[in-house]
Amino acid sequence: MPQPNRREFLGAAAGGAAFAAPARNYRKPGCFTVDCQSHIFVPELVEWMQKRKEPPYAYRQGGHTYVVVGKWRRRLREKHMDIEAKLADMDEAGIDVTALSINDPGPELFGKDGMSVARLVNDYVGEIARKHPKRFVGLFVLPLQDVDASLRELERCVERLGMKGMLLYSNLNGSFPDEPRFHPVFQEARRRGLPILLHPAYPVTYEATRGYNMTAGLGLMFDTTIALARIILAGILEELPDLKLVCPHVGGTLPYLIGRIDHQTQVLKRGAENIRKPPSQYLKQVYLDAVSPLPLAIRYGIDFAGADHMLYSSDHPWVDPKSIVRHIQSLELPAADELAIFGGNARRLFGL
Repeated sequence: MPQPNRREFLGAAAGGAAFAAPARNYRKPGCFTVDCQSHIFVPELVEWMQKRKEPPYAYRQGGHTYVVVGKWRRRLREKHMDIEAKLADMDEAGIDVTALSINDPGPELFGKDGMSVARLVNDYVGEIARKHPKRFVGLFVLPLQDVDASLRELERCVERLGMKGMLLYSNLNGSFPDEPRFHPVFQEARRRGLPILLHPAYPVTYEATRGYNMTAGLGLMFDTTIALARIILAGILEELPDLKLVCPHVGGTLPYLIGRIDHQTQVLKRGAENIRKPPSQYLKQVYLDAVSPLPLAIRYGIDFAGADHMLYSSDHPWVDPKSIVRHIQSLELPAADELAIFGGNARRLFGL
């Protein structure tokens, strides 16, 4: 099995240096390439958030824009609200089509304004996809503090805006998406064949990971791990085996812990009330994406789930898309597997 070289491994272990600068011998994929996770901040929403006095809110300082969700503050980069810059980076990386979504905060954090926030951001992403139909497909978000309103918005996004999938946050203002009140959304997505991208939100483990600035490095990954494990143990993938569910960042940490979850449920009989198979079998129904600075992690994800369940993604603009291309190429996979990961799987998933 090809291994990352020492410099590449140490760069990733040191905190993301492998994300920062692709190798000089970078080459484009040379095949139809779909980026399944790429984000945009909506300028009108950010401007409105600057008028808010409590999280989520935004403010300007020192020529920069900051977004505050809960107690977590992040500085936006210029590319976060620049679709032309995104197109230029796509061209440079050899990306043909991008599945575009907002980042966080999601509509569920805005209380009674959640529905109007959802419509605003969905209209914005949908309009980008309409203006650039060969370059973008839109992923919508829902105001899940109101499930009935969410189902109406789902219908509008699909039938009027032509959007191709949904971004679902790993927690919804502190509630995990496996709760029974959210099940109708999973059922409707399955009925329509819509992919669901499970994406990190302001993590429930924020206080435990705020020290040493670990919120992005650990907190977000733990949040998707917990959410995905709960979706499996709630029996949602048992009930809906053909649900198109995607977990980014090579599944958070769940693929590396799933053996322990199998042992807990199958041997110790803890938490298996809603499932008939080992949790690892349900996890193999889930698509993983390749956003990791460590090629060895991507290799493990492929070995676990199969090349037919791995997706090229970039997490742009937080990450340089070329770096993920390089990491996949460094694995020296069979040509058919590379074709599937870079675009073939996404074409099937999104019906492109």
